[in-house]
Amino acid sequence: MNSKIFRNIAFALLVFGYIYYCQRYIAATSFEIEGKTYYVLFDDAMISMRYAYNLAHGNGLVWNPGERVEGITNPLWTVVMALIHLLPVGLNATGLYVQILGASLLTLNLFCVKKLVEHFSDDLFVMLSSAALTAFYAPLNSFGLLGMEVSLLTLLLTAAVLTAIKSESRFNVRVYVLLAVSTLVRFDMAVPYLVVLAVLFWTQKENRKSHLLWGLGLLILFLGGQTLARYAYYGEWLPNTYYLKVEGWNTTLRLLRGLYAFIQFAYFHNWVLFLLPLTIFLLRRDWKVTLMFLLLAGQIAYSVYVGGDAWENHGGANRYIVIAMPLYFVGFSWAAVEWMKRGANLLTPTAVLGGKDGSRSKVVAKGNILEAGWRSVFVTLFAFSLLTFNALLGEWKSIERWNFTRRPDYVAGNDRNLQIAISLEKVTKPGASIAVVGAGTIPYLLPDHYAIDILGKADPYIAHQNVRAPMGIPDIPNMRPGHMKWDYAHTIGELQPDVIVSLWENTSEEAAPYMGGYDFRAIATKIKVFLRKDSPNINWEALK
Repeated sequence: MNSKIFRNIAFALLVFGYIYYCQRYIAATSFEIEGKTYYVLFDDAMISMRYAYNLAHGNGLVWNPGERVEGITNPLWTVVMALIHLLPVGLNATGLYVQILGASLLTLNLFCVKKLVEHFSDDLFVMLSSAALTAFYAPLNSFGLLGMEVSLLTLLLTAAVLTAIKSESRFNVRVYVLLAVSTLVRFDMAVPYLVVLAVLFWTQKENRKSHLLWGLGLLILFLGGQTLARYAYYGEWLPNTYYLKVEGWNTTLRLLRGLYAFIQFAYFHNWVLFLLPLTIFLLRRDWKVTLMFLLLAGQIAYSVYVGGDAWENHGGANRYIVIAMPLYFVGFSWAAVEWMKRGANLLTPTAVLGGKDGSRSKVVAKGNILEAGWRSVFVTLFAFSLLTFNALLGEWKSIERWNFTRRPDYVAGNDRNLQIAISLEKVTKPGASIAVVGAGTIPYLLPDHYAIDILGKADPYIAHQNVRAPMGIPDIPNMRPGHMKWDYAHTIGELQPDVIVSLWENTSEEAAPYMGGYDFRAIATKIKVFLRKDSPNINWEALK
C-alpha cells in the first residue's frame, strides 16, 4: 500500500482532482454580461487591483491618482497584480490571471504538504488525508482563488516549515529568506517569523549566533526597510488600514471580539476534532512538532489580538488563521492514524514461537483484519471531518457552495457590485466622484472615476477617528474590524460625491441631514443609487 509508485500515483490523482476543482471554482465565480466574461475577485482583493492598475499605468501605488494613502496591507502581492496589468487584456479578464496564479500557488502548497507529512510518517493515508483536507478546505479556496494574498502566504509558510524541519539541527538561512519575503506580502507575517526564530534559537543551541545574526537581522532589514519606504512614500509609519482597524477601538472589546471569533470558529469546526492534533504530543515530543503547533497558536493569538477579521459571519478559519491550516491538517491526519494504529496493535496478539501450528498465520490474519478495520474507520472519520470542516457555521448550504450546487461564497456580492459598476459606467462621465462602501470592484472597473471610501480604507481622515459602531458587550458578535468608522459630514457634506452607491448598514438616519441634494434613482433594472441633483458628471439624458 505504501510503495513509492502507488503513493505518487495517488497523490497525482489528488492534484489533478484539485486542479479540476479550481477550474470549476473559477468558472463558477465568473459572470457573462453583454457577451463579455468578467472575473471578479474578493472585494478586498479588488482594492489591491485598483492600486495595481494605477501602479502599472504610472500613477504610483495609490487608490486615487495623486493621493498617497496606503489602503492595502499586501504591497508585494499588489506589485504582482501590477505585473498582470501589463498584459494585453481588459479589466474584465485581469482577475482570471490572478485566480490562475492563486490556484497554482495553492497547488504547489500541496507538494510541500506531502513532503512535510513524509518527514513524520510513511503512511499513505496520513499523506492523502493531509493533502486532501488542505486542497478542499473552503475558506482557503475562497480567499486563495478569489485573489487574496492568502495563496502566496500559505505556500511561503508551509515551505519555510518544511525547510526548517528538513534541515534538522543544521542552520539554514533559506528559512528566514522565505519568511522575510512573506513580510513584504503582509507585514504581520512577522508573527510566524518570530515564532520560527524563537523555536530554532531555543532548540539549536550550537547555531544561536547564526539565528540571531541572520534571523533577527533579516527581520529588521525587511520590516525596517518597508517601514522607512512607507513613511517616505505615504507619510505614515503604518498602513492606513492598521489605524482603521485598531485606533479608536477599546482594547478590551477588541480582544473579546477576537476571542469570540475564535471560539465560534473552533465550535463549528468541532471542538473534539479541533483538539485532536494536540494529542500528538502524547506520542512524540520534539521541536518539530512544537514548531508546527506554535505557528498555529501564534496565528490564533494574533487573530484574537486584532479582533478577528470582518468575514467570520461566513464561517471557517479567517485570513489570519487559514494560512496555518495545512499544518493543522497534517497534525490532525497524523494523530488520527497513529491512535488507530496503536489501538489495533493492542488488540493484536503476539505469536509465540514454538506454539501450535498455524498460530503465527492466525495472528497475521487477525492483524490484517484489524488493519483493514481501523483504516475503514479512518476513511469514515476523514469523510466526516471533510464535511464538518466545510459545513461553515454548521450550515448545509456551505456544503452546497463547496460542491457547486450553489454559487460559491462571496459571489452574490461580487455579482451585485459588477452590475452596479457596469451601470454607472453608462450614466456617469470620466472624473465623476463615486462614494462606495465596498471599495474594490466598483472603483476598479471605473478607473477614470474618483473614488471615495465611506468606511475609510483609503481615507486617513476616517481611519484616525474613533469607532462609531455600537460598542457594548452584546454588540461583540456584530463588530466587524475595518467596517466600524464613517463620517457623513466629511464624506457627503464636504466631499459631495456625484454618486453614492449605498450607505453603511443602519446609518440612514445619521446620513439624512446630508442627503437633501441627492435623488435615489434607478440606473438599471433593480439597481438604485443616490445621484447628486446638480452634478455635471452624470449623463442625465441616459436616465430618461
